[in-house]
Amino acid sequence: MDISKPTISVEYCPKCNWMLRAAYMAQEILSTFTEDIHGVLLIPSEIAGKYSISIDHQPIFDRKEMGRFPEIKELKQLIRDHINPDKDLGHSEKK
Repeated sequence: MDISKPTISVEYCPKCNWMLRAAYMAQEILSTFTEDIHGVLLIPSEIAGKYSISIDHQPIFDRKEMGRFPEIKELKQLIRDHINPDKDLGHSEKK
């Protein structure tokens, strides 16, 4: 177990029924970054309307700040840019 690899956290509002969205994004992250990350942590938020994603407690996307949810392609690019800038994302790389 390599805990030196980053952990990605997805904090979501359970009252807004965003758990499935968070789980889907976690699955996509795990599929793409299997070798690059320690894991993905799903965190039910106590703050209503919260949906944010961070890498080792460093925020990379916040729904309230952006006024929307991240697209999967966008999220993968944000994560890649933080943890492995040289990683080829294949079809997610194309504009």
